[in-house]
Amino acid sequence: MTKLQELDKRSREVFRHIVDAYVETGEPVGSKTLSNRLGMSLSPASIRNVMAELEAAGLLYAPHTSAGRLPTEAGLRLFVHGILEIGALNPEEQKEIEHHCKATNKNFSNILEDATKALCGLSRCAGIVLAPKSESILKHMEFVSLSPGRVLVVLITEDGLVENRIIETPAGIPPSSLIEAGNYLNNRLSGKTLKEAKAQILGELEDNRTQLDLLSSKVVEEGLAVWAGKGTSTSLIVRGQSNLLQDVRHVEELDRIRLLFDALDTQEELLELLDAAIEADGVQIFIGSDNNLFQLSGCSLIVSPYSADNGRIVGAIGVIGPARLNYSRIIPMVDYTAKLISKTIG
Repeated sequence: MTKLQELDKRSREVFRHIVDAYVETGEPVGSKTLSNRLGMSLSPASIRNVMAELEAAGLLYAPHTSAGRLPTEAGLRLFVHGILEIGALNPEEQKEIEHHCKATNKNFSNILEDATKALCGLSRCAGIVLAPKSESILKHMEFVSLSPGRVLVVLITEDGLVENRIIETPAGIPPSSLIEAGNYLNNRLSGKTLKEAKAQILGELEDNRTQLDLLSSKVVEEGLAVWAGKGTSTSLIVRGQSNLLQDVRHVEELDRIRLLFDALDTQEELLELLDAAIEADGVQIFIGSDNNLFQLSGCSLIVSPYSADNGRIVGAIGVIGPARLNYSRIIPMVDYTAKLISKTIG
C-alpha cells in the first residue's frame, strides 16, 4: 500500500482536495472542478496526470469511464491517519454535548442514552454506546406483569445503571409468583455481579435447593437468561439509524445501508469490534473492510472508550456513518463526549 511519504507535496494537495470534495458532495471529482478548488497554477491536464498517478497507487478510482475520481477505502485510511487536520468543536457543539451529559437527576444509563442522542443529532449519523453490564455490582431485580405471557424485568446496579427487558412467561402466571421470584433473586444477587449471581442461583435451581414453585422458578431462569444467556458482559445501545438514510444519493448507497442495518440487527460483530476498541487508547477509526461488519456496507465507525472513577475503561461511545464522514469534525466530537462521560461518572 502507498505510504504517505511516497506522495510529493503536489500529490498530497490534489488528493486532500479530492477527499474534501467527496466528503462534501459524495460525487466524483473531475480535473476542472479540482483546478478551481485548488487555486494553483496547475492546468486540468496536469491535475489529470496527478490523479492518474494516485489511481495507480490505489488511492483513487473512477466509478464510471468518463467520470471524475473518488477515494478508495485505502485512500480514505491514508487520508484519515496521515493527512487529515483535526478540527475543534465550536462552543455551541460543546454546550450541546455538556447539556446531555450532565449527571443532575440522571443515572448512569440515562447519561449514556442522552450522550448517544447528542452525538446522533450533531453528527447526523447513528450513535452507539457500549455499556458495562455483568461486571457491575447488582442491587435489585423486579418483575412487572405487562400482559398475559409478557413480563418486564427491571435490573438495577449499584452504580445506577437501570435496564429493562421483556420476557415470555406462561400465560396466567399469578402476581404472587412474580413477587416470589423477585424476592428470591434479591436475597441472592445483592452485592454480586450478574455472572456470580447466575452461577449461584442456577446451581440452586438445578439441585432443587429452593422452595420456589415451578412458575416462580421459570420466571427466575428467564429473568437471568435475558441478560446472561450468552455470557456477554456488555450492553449495546444503537440510536439514530434513520439518520443514515437522510443523505443517500444513489441506489447503491441505499443497498449498502440496508446491509449495515442487517449487520447491526445481529449485534454480535459490532460487540466484538467495540470490545476490541476499548482495549486501545483514544479514538479508533474503522473504515469499510477494516472490519467484516462494514466490508459490504462500506460504512465507517468512529469510537472512543470511556472510563470509571478508578480509571478503568468500562465502555465505548461513537458513531456509525457513511465512509464519507466529516472526520475532522466528528473525531473531536466523539473524543470530547467520551472524556466528558468519564468525567461525569468518575
